[in-house]
Amino acid sequence: MSRSLDVIVTGLGLVTAAGPDTEATWAAIRAGRATARRDPEPGELPISLSCRVDLADSTPRHSPALRLDPCARMGLTAVTQALERAKIDPADWDPARVAIVTGCSLGGMHTAQVAAARLAADGPTSVSPYFLTGYLINMVSATVALHLGVRGPVLNVATACASGTTALGTARDLLASNQCDIAIVCGADAAVTPAVVTGFAQLGALSDRGSRPFDTARDGFVIAEGAGALVLERPEHAAARSAPHLARLIGYAATTDAHHLVAPHPEGREAERALRAALAEAGIGPGDVGHVNAHGTSTPRGDAVEASLLARVFTHSPPVTSAKGTLGHTLGAAGAIEAALTVLALREDTVPPVAGLTEPDPAFAIDLVTGACRQHENDIAVSNSFGFGGHNAVVVLAKA
Repeated sequence: MSRSLDVIVTGLGLVTAAGPDTEATWAAIRAGRATARRDPEPGELPISLSCRVDLADSTPRHSPALRLDPCARMGLTAVTQALERAKIDPADWDPARVAIVTGCSLGGMHTAQVAAARLAADGPTSVSPYFLTGYLINMVSATVALHLGVRGPVLNVATACASGTTALGTARDLLASNQCDIAIVCGADAAVTPAVVTGFAQLGALSDRGSRPFDTARDGFVIAEGAGALVLERPEHAAARSAPHLARLIGYAATTDAHHLVAPHPEGREAERALRAALAEAGIGPGDVGHVNAHGTSTPRGDAVEASLLARVFTHSPPVTSAKGTLGHTLGAAGAIEAALTVLALREDTVPPVAGLTEPDPAFAIDLVTGACRQHENDIAVSNSFGFGGHNAVVVLAKA
């Protein structure tokens, strides 16, 4: 039975370091194949490993999108895929009844890098007049709206690495309040730039050996680029147009630690509260959850906090996975990408392995999937996202 807050996922699209589309990304996730490579950009940075997207593969030749910052290009590509899968032709919708919510944590950092270098080398007149339209954090949502002619609510949310999941919850609320009939959600970030890499490295957050979520040898995450998009509709709207039903979004909650600008609360209290609140909104108990898509960044402290709260909440020990061993950490895009992957896992009754995990930390009392996909029939899964600033966001997804 559908509840008033339930919405249907009718489309999804992915652009990641694993490939330019959903199929390539899902194949790498299923295989547990890491995509991290030595970064080709020259420079004397403290970290040389990254998960970059090959934009030549994801953007049509001679496309106007080539003039956009990579962040917006990837976002637009993922949205285009999602609409195709949802079988939506923008020519057929009421553009005033469509919303776009993007989750982006940093904006057009490649554009900012170019502008800063030109300013330093050649002065103000060398900076492109299009600098701000490439850099501003709302430009992914604005670009998608302009491309599709959308005139409903168009928003960007920025909750650091929880942004993509926060965008899903915000879009769900726009549908529930009847401000739109279709909500397009997109998480996108492209921040593999010298300044951002250096910043994370100075915090001790990055690894130059590879992402190993929940592994004894984990020592940080691999910074990545990517975009994920999902199309959400109310059940009656999706039914009226015979839309594909990929999954249902049945619960969402968000909290904030108010503990530290970077470090999670050591007991994960507010992250646990977000998880329990999302389950309560979905009208289910912890025992109803069939698998968990963990935030799982591969940082020593972050993984420990998350593993502890998962063990407390899910005493039945459902299988736990994390996509970041394969894709790296896509920052604000991660929540949307991982929600899309969770939808695919539910549809195939499988839980993908955690790439890079060879020796699970013995202190973690959770059932981590290693080596290969685990066939596991389950109807409900949760996807966690946590971000700098103490942001916590959780979505609960169910089979359609």
